Amino acid sequence: MKIATYLLGFIGLAVAVVLVLHHGWSAVAVVLAQGGWGLFWLVPFHALPLILDTFGWRMLLAPSDPAGRAPTPYLFWVATIREAANRLLPVANIGGEVIGIRLVILRGIDGATVTASVIIEVLLTLLNQYVFTAFGLVLLILLTHATHLTSTILIGLALSLPIPLGLLAALRYGSVFARMERLVERLLGSANVASLLGGANLDEAIRAVLAHRGRLIGCMAWQLACYVLGAFECWLALRLLGHEITPWAAITLEAMTQAVRHFIFFVPAGLGVQEGGLIVFGQLIGLPTDVAVALSLTKRAREVAFGLPALISWQWLEGTRLRRLWSRPKHTPEAPTSGRLG
Repeated sequence: MKIATYLLGFIGLAVAVVLVLHHGWSAVAVVLAQGGWGLFWLVPFHALPLILDTFGWRMLLAPSDPAGRAPTPYLFWVATIREAANRLLPVANIGGEVIGIRLVILRGIDGATVTASVIIEVLLTLLNQYVFTAFGLVLLILLTHATHLTSTILIGLALSLPIPLGLLAALRYGSVFARMERLVERLLGSANVASLLGGANLDEAIRAVLAHRGRLIGCMAWQLACYVLGAFECWLALRLLGHEITPWAAITLEAMTQAVRHFIFFVPAGLGVQEGGLIVFGQLIGLPTDVAVALSLTKRAREVAFGLPALISWQWLEGTRLRRLWSRPKHTPEAPTSGRLG
């Protein structure tokens, strides 16, 4: 699995490099120079959509955390690490969620509850991706009349939509993880290993999260607002690069490229995928190729500048915990006494 991930990452990186060189690095460099130091404003701006996404996660977790042991500021910090891990590390958009679950559990919240909130949040994100992509398709048709391409994408969306809906139904009315636990126990012949899945406890925690329909709707609303604000990040980046587009065109471009990255999630960091998507859909809305490539490189630089400090802070926390464990005094058993009084 690791070999396949690294291979896909290498291929994606090679595609990205070829696209940059093919469309002329000198032209791209001129566009980047137009943005200059002003492009650094994208780093703090990115915190805004991520905060909205964190509000949605907190809504799902709040009923199981009345004491506020994982408040919104802490969840925002965890969200930065989740995103950084998925964007910068070869973890196929899964490792960040695992890290996030672990960090919240460290605050003393039940593991099944935290895992359930992340699972449902990810599924709601997938549903919102469909909504946002459909909205982007409508805008793309209105802006470009490219009905052939949009109809193909729409068919793909319709054919794949039953997957997240089916998963939600199975989690709500089935016992997915309990069945997985029994299957692992039969395959490995070990109840101890199978119990690591959480089984019935995780199923119950997921059903508890899904029972709060108002919170599910609220979470989706925050996530959708996060997507829209992320599109204005794209608008701001292009404005700084000296190429202004309408907010509707920015939403279209962001929706299409996000859809491509989500559907081809197995390529680490979307290497090559993001660049190709921005070039193809950028051309449809009248974006020059060199500007599209410069926008992709700007997004990459922002991901590194925003995500690297988050990963460093995570490693600092883990290192601090390990040092505390090592520094604890080891208890040695007392020597047996002879029973005679000295």
